[in-house]
Amino acid sequence: MTTPRSQPSVSPAPPHSLPNGLARSPIADSLDALASWRAELERHVVQLGRSLADQDLLDDSDSTLLAGLRERLAADKLVLAFVAEFSRGKSELINAIFFADAGRRVLPATPGRTTMCPVELRFEASLPPRLSLLPIETRLRGLSLTELRPRDEHWQHVPLDPAQPQTLVQALGAVTRTQRVSVEQATALGFWSDSQPEDNPPQAEDGSVEVPAWRHAVINYPHPLLQRGLVVIDTPGLNAVGAEPELTLGMLPSAHAVVFVLAADTGVTRSDLAIWREHLGQSSLERFVVLNKIDALADPLATREAVDAQIEQQRQTTAETLGVASERVFALSAREALAARVEGNAPALEASRLPPLELALAEQLLPRRRQLLVQSAVGVVQQLRLSATRRLADRRRQHAEQLMELRGLRGKSGAKLRMMLERVDVEVADFERCTARLAALRAVQAKILRTVLSGLGSDTLRSEVAAMQAAMGAKPLNLGARGAFDTLVLRLRAALAHSRKQADEMRQMLEASFRQLNTEFGFAFSLGPTPDLKSFEAEIELIAQNYGRYLGISQAWRMAAPGFAEQFRRMLLSKLRVVFENAAAELELWSKSASSQVEVQLSERRRGFMRRREALQRVQAAAGELEQRISEVQVQDENHAAMQQRLDSVAAGVISRAQRLAHDPAPEVAESLQAATARSPQQDAA
Repeated sequence: MTTPRSQPSVSPAPPHSLPNGLARSPIADSLDALASWRAELERHVVQLGRSLADQDLLDDSDSTLLAGLRERLAADKLVLAFVAEFSRGKSELINAIFFADAGRRVLPATPGRTTMCPVELRFEASLPPRLSLLPIETRLRGLSLTELRPRDEHWQHVPLDPAQPQTLVQALGAVTRTQRVSVEQATALGFWSDSQPEDNPPQAEDGSVEVPAWRHAVINYPHPLLQRGLVVIDTPGLNAVGAEPELTLGMLPSAHAVVFVLAADTGVTRSDLAIWREHLGQSSLERFVVLNKIDALADPLATREAVDAQIEQQRQTTAETLGVASERVFALSAREALAARVEGNAPALEASRLPPLELALAEQLLPRRRQLLVQSAVGVVQQLRLSATRRLADRRRQHAEQLMELRGLRGKSGAKLRMMLERVDVEVADFERCTARLAALRAVQAKILRTVLSGLGSDTLRSEVAAMQAAMGAKPLNLGARGAFDTLVLRLRAALAHSRKQADEMRQMLEASFRQLNTEFGFAFSLGPTPDLKSFEAEIELIAQNYGRYLGISQAWRMAAPGFAEQFRRMLLSKLRVVFENAAAELELWSKSASSQVEVQLSERRRGFMRRREALQRVQAAAGELEQRISEVQVQDENHAAMQQRLDSVAAGVISRAQRLAHDPAPEVAESLQAATARSPQQDAA
């Protein structure tokens, strides 16, 4: 195993000495605004939840909804993946955009190969600051990264000291380590293929080849941007990317944006084009292309205008070759941008042409994240308000009935009071008759729900994937893989469609029963809309696109590699399980919401009968208490009316605040974006 390469760095400077506006990029300011927005929205949501709980207007299903929203607001991540062949400067680009405030290079960025395995930079408060390294040999066990993440025994951990940033730089040297293995070992690890010799690493005189020492690296570090939910994925070159199914089938497709880095002097090379077509070509990805190292095009014998024209021509050619809009292709120098930020040199930062890329990332990604969070927040708040309004309306209806009854007692005799008490007892007996019908209704509902969920369960998925695998293995070289996979996708679509149909049948049954119960017993049962499973069908389609690419003739060699097919199966099963579990969870929560209101209204009704009996008994014992009891009920009703107004006000405030913040970023962020727009040299060149 080789030792880490030495790390020459830009002259270090403490973060606080860097001029404002240079060490930080527009995307950093936007992430700050997004984090502040999430925190403020969560405060409003907590206030709403506390108000509902204080007034006993929050049932179990509402609490689950509220907890889910708070968890999403707290755990929301923005995932950016940087992909490139070796020596394109992507690590330097990451340093320039996100980590210039460290005053030095954080990720290794030296000539030649640096990042030898996928590196994930993130922050989880529940874990200590550390560099976690997964040995490359774990590929031989057929376990996916998802399965290995929680198993500490498979990882090597290097503690990091947040108080000393240089320890992070030193520790990250480990990701550059390699080891020499035989061709047989390289084949087993996925780095050598006789059918694809052009992608094989060079052999040494002894016949050995160089492979990465690590399969994956995770850096858990309390950098301010990582604490605000940023996750950065730094990937190695084509051979390492293609050898790890989870990277291409899981991490890249789930990233919110992919930045594809090329060299400005070479443009799109053959290996670059292979990465693009095999792993980044699907239109579902949010893609940005960077032509890095424009400083290499500087020519002392040419005018600045001629060099700019050459850069612009390379940019347009790259856009045409990759089939993307030219506005998504950015020519820049990451090395000069990092040096400019560390030195506080504004003209040099502008000359590096980095700000337009940062501006595009900030303007096109973060508003979309806010919109998605707003949709979730608004949906939950509206559902909470509807549930609470329904309960308050039922309470006020009971108050109205009680007031009518009490006012009718004015001037009545003791015999009349006894008759009223007897009538309450009769109503209680009639009411208790409905509980048997409600119990039968809940039993039917639970039976239908079990049937719905069984079609979305893990056992069903495992049997379907096993059937696909058996069909694939029935033909040599997995030649029947594509047909078996297409059959699996069709059956999974049918399973979702069948579950949606069963859920609609459950809704029709509940609506008819609720309507009858509301009419006969004066309940206020209502149903929210059945969960729309179309989003999960869209996820199945996306999985089909991403995984289907590995089942064609051109990828048959990779599927035949030792362990790859098993990892493929495990990854596929894991992805599908997440989709189906989420679909089942939504259906179960919807059903729970319908059941919980039955329990809530039964309890409310019993309490109402108890209050009526107690009131009549007090009036019977002391006639002077009648007017006092009427006054008490009136005050309670007025309090509930005021409570409804406060609820509407708080809920409307949460919705209004969320929507306003989603469309109106903080003023300082807007100013930063405007300033970046004003100094966009790429626009000037165009």
